[in-house]
Amino acid sequence: MPELPEVETIARGLRKTLTGKRVESLNVLDSSALRQDESALRKLVVSRVVESVERRAKLLMLGLEGDVVFAFHLKMTGRVLAKPGDYAPGARDRIVARLSGAATLSFQDVRRFGYCLALPVEDLQRWPFYATLGPEPLSMGREAFAARFAGRKASIKSLLLNQCMIAGIGNIYADESLFAAGIHPEARPVDLSDERLGALYDSLTAVLRKAIQENGSSIRDYLNAEGEPGAFQNSFQAYGRKGQPCKRCGAPLQASRVAGRTSTYCPACQRRR
Repeated sequence: MPELPEVETIARGLRKTLTGKRVESLNVLDSSALRQDESALRKLVVSRVVESVERRAKLLMLGLEGDVVFAFHLKMTGRVLAKPGDYAPGARDRIVARLSGAATLSFQDVRRFGYCLALPVEDLQRWPFYATLGPEPLSMGREAFAARFAGRKASIKSLLLNQCMIAGIGNIYADESLFAAGIHPEARPVDLSDERLGALYDSLTAVLRKAIQENGSSIRDYLNAEGEPGAFQNSFQAYGRKGQPCKRCGAPLQASRVAGRTSTYCPACQRRR
């Protein structure tokens, strides 16, 4: 599933291509991708200029003139790509928007879990998914992060994955940041000092920034806005490396289920206590 770095990379790519262009038409090829009536979507999107392209958590958000947001949740295999004006939709396309300046926006999704919707900015906080999102890790700060997690008795991995606690983190970047900080995925914040929680924040933000620099991680389906794969998967220290030697100490990496997700860690570098 695309996480914060992947969606941020897509947003930055689309920002360069789409900002200032007007949505001239909207071709809905698969209505199951919509979270509202198609006529309502068209009314809010068509004929409006794209004024901004932003990310919030794992959401890609196009800000349209008239204070409207056109939001995409990519879920597991979704892609939002910038294409030329003469782009011919294919089997993966679910929604295709034609824009001025010979530009096309393509929303593709092989597994069809992703979706989109448009709504006035004033209604954003009334959208239950959006209203419950936690703070952004890259802007909340070390002390705020430590205070938010301190004293909690759930596993640190489950809390990192909880979008109400902190926004945008999924399995890849939880595993990578916990490894970098030397913290076991089943450790509880109540057993961790503020200093160790602060060190986790430092590791998390460093991992996220490096992943953004490398255009995200391409495991199966992820491509950036230009249709190119990311490269951060070549830097993985823990995620997906069960049984392989730890790059820090050489011990075989192990995996367990935490919060319903496979968690890979080094038993020597990330001791439970």
